[in-house]
Amino acid sequence: MDRLAVISAQSQRLADAVADVDPQRRCPTCPDWSAADLLWHIVHVQHFWAEILARNTLSDNDIPDIEASKPQRPPTVGELLALRDAATRRLVEQLAAHDDEQPLWSWWPAEQTVGFTRRMQTYEATMHRIDAELTAGIDVMPIAPDLATGVIDHAVDVMWAWMPDAAVYEARAVVELRAADTGQRWFVEVGQWRAGDSAGARGVRSTGAEATATVTGTVDDLARWAWGRGGEVSVGGDPAAVAAMDAVLAVGM
Repeated sequence: MDRLAVISAQSQRLADAVADVDPQRRCPTCPDWSAADLLWHIVHVQHFWAEILARNTLSDNDIPDIEASKPQRPPTVGELLALRDAATRRLVEQLAAHDDEQPLWSWWPAEQTVGFTRRMQTYEATMHRIDAELTAGIDVMPIAPDLATGVIDHAVDVMWAWMPDAAVYEARAVVELRAADTGQRWFVEVGQWRAGDSAGARGVRSTGAEATATVTGTVDDLARWAWGRGGEVSVGGDPAAVAAMDAVLAVGM
């Protein structure tokens, strides 16, 4: 996969989808956002990570300065579109100048590398492209199978797996995700973490327990379902396992 080409193409598709939409139209998959908010979000995210890369950031201490460096949000869609184009181009240029193995700050403690940022930005651009298409009410372009596979891997290994450092985790069940078109399978252990008075759902890649529920769809549909962007899947099996999986999805991305 040419991730830089994917980031560029997905970001351009996002911009094209909402360019002529009422900027106040709500985004159905991110209901707190308008179409203009979605554009501004991708500008902010891509500017932030381009700065992380440009400064070879390694420490949390540098993050406030990077956050403060973001551009002011402009009042018009045309200006937002221009900023988006510049932010995407700079992010791609910075990613092209760095190797995946290079140490780099990220919000995911388990992997502080450029490679993590490259993957995360590939999937973030893809999911927000879908947000833009849904906001515009146009057909959602399918996710290519190799990209969809990565989207699911990232959900299982990163997005669902987070919990606070002091949390205690209890597994509840294992759920199999099955891609009907490619034959790929993911086994996800789902459960709950607790930290003091706080609690939350969690999913991690299973290491061998038998699955008691199954989610089946094309790899494209599974990717969209995993990230809360629709996707037509069929779910069956033990109701408790299904409920535990639903709790993970309800956390959102």
